[in-house]
Amino acid sequence: MGGIFGVVSKKDCALDLFFGTDYHSHLGTRRAGMAMYGDRGFDRAIHNIQNSPFRTKFERDISEFNGRVGIGCISDYEPQPLLIRSHLGSFAITTVSKINNIDELVKEIYNAGHTQFLEMSGSNINPTELVASLINQKDSISEGIEYALDKIDGSLTLLVMTEKGIYAGRDLYGRTPLMIGRKDDEAYCLAFESFSYINLGYKDEKELGPGEIVYVTADGYETLRPAQETMKICTFLWIYYGYPTSTYEGVNVEDMRYRCGKALAERDSVKPDIVAGVPDSGTAHAIGYANESGIPFARPFIKYTPTWPRSFMPTDQSQRNLIARMKLIPVDKLIRNKSLLLIDDSIVRGTQLRETTEFLYRSGAGEVHIRPACPPLLHGCKFLNFSRSNSEYDLITRRVIREREGEDVSDEVLKDYADPDSTNYKEMIEDIRKQLNFTSLAFNRLDDMVSSVGIPKEKLCTYCWDKQGDCRDCSSCKGCS
Repeated sequence: MGGIFGVVSKKDCALDLFFGTDYHSHLGTRRAGMAMYGDRGFDRAIHNIQNSPFRTKFERDISEFNGRVGIGCISDYEPQPLLIRSHLGSFAITTVSKINNIDELVKEIYNAGHTQFLEMSGSNINPTELVASLINQKDSISEGIEYALDKIDGSLTLLVMTEKGIYAGRDLYGRTPLMIGRKDDEAYCLAFESFSYINLGYKDEKELGPGEIVYVTADGYETLRPAQETMKICTFLWIYYGYPTSTYEGVNVEDMRYRCGKALAERDSVKPDIVAGVPDSGTAHAIGYANESGIPFARPFIKYTPTWPRSFMPTDQSQRNLIARMKLIPVDKLIRNKSLLLIDDSIVRGTQLRETTEFLYRSGAGEVHIRPACPPLLHGCKFLNFSRSNSEYDLITRRVIREREGEDVSDEVLKDYADPDSTNYKEMIEDIRKQLNFTSLAFNRLDDMVSSVGIPKEKLCTYCWDKQGDCRDCSSCKGCS
């Protein structure tokens, strides 16, 4: 997906930018970048981080950077931040975005007189460059950001750095977060992840609302556009993406995951010997389950991270599966002849979890019960770069439904498959269980997951489970029906 960080200070802030950006490394796997305005004007560095951590790649750059304003990012796809010179002056820009109507917007920009875009590998246009072009259609940066937020179908949260400050805008429907932190009277920062500035001496100052635009300097911040009423923040931030120490809309990730595990335990009747989580995101869910059920929590396999810190680094799926398998080192004493209940954040394709289960059986496990922390995924995400899937049939649920219903399945039929009390749902779950060779399988319910977040459902995007959260064509929001 990606993460962004910015800082404006009365002193040199290169180290704050370095560490604050680094703390977003769990959100992206391919590229990272930083830009500052200092003695040499605008400086920028971008590196590939697929096989090296952020700190390793940027150690030399940070020794040369200086300035009192800077922005940084971790990205899955496009190189950024970008340095732009236009009629609005010079600025740097970084985004977290997924732009569904990119072809339409490019055509509009060409018609408005913009003649070219730089092309990335695969003949794609850099989405951050497109956002910069949208901003440049207007007479000021703030007007341009508002225009971009309103025009983009998908999601967009961004930072735009000038010589003296940073403009920031949160996605129109708040699908991704953006926080302001404050360090006494010395500096302000902007961050996707709220925990990223704690150890740097900043405290929570403000969480931007949906579509809100602010301008931040070392002396304070000004609201340029107030928050909009409708919010659809991504529920997967708590289930999977977010770091345990992060908080979104006042709800801490780790605490939410405990409640998720508790809800799973309250509806379960199996009595395994131990409860375990698929590291890392499944661990807190498993602790919540164990605390509620009284069944001991244990780690029957340990994740080996010194050389492969991220299981999803390679772009090739087969390589990712191999690395995920190689990283899990079994603890024989906790596996052999044991009944295990394993909690993962979700089941997407099913490949990795099937291989993990087979690995446990080969290691001597008697039973492997699987409890995903969220409901079955029935729809590909339209709003965040959740995966590199090109087809909804990459989802194991949709493949099972296709086997049962054929190619053309109506939304009404899919809605029935999303109902945990329906026959179709129960039979789908049993088909998945058989295919993946689990002893038993039970997903978290949507209502229990939403309750675990503690935010009204109408403020959450649950599109990938029940297709609720697509607001672009909705004139008002009284909650999805």
